[in-house]
Amino acid sequence: MKRRDLLRSIATRASARGIPWRLLRQGADHEIWRCGAVSVTVPRHRQVDGNTSRQIMRWLESELGKDWWRR
Repeated sequence: MKRRDLLRSIATRASARGIPWRLLRQGADHEIWRCGAVSVTVPRHRQVDGNTSRQIMRWLESELGKDWWRR
């Protein structure tokens, strides 16, 4: 999955639910993003591995709803 598509889908879902989605800090290889009360680490690569993107989405289930990415 492309990184920008992952971030865009999270931002869209968070906006629809009225949850803030913002960048906390940037590193050389990763960024730390916060969605409500949950912080996630997103790699700074053009392509994000499928397992990594699914894990990021699972971490956000508590804020964005169960199985929100499968819709």
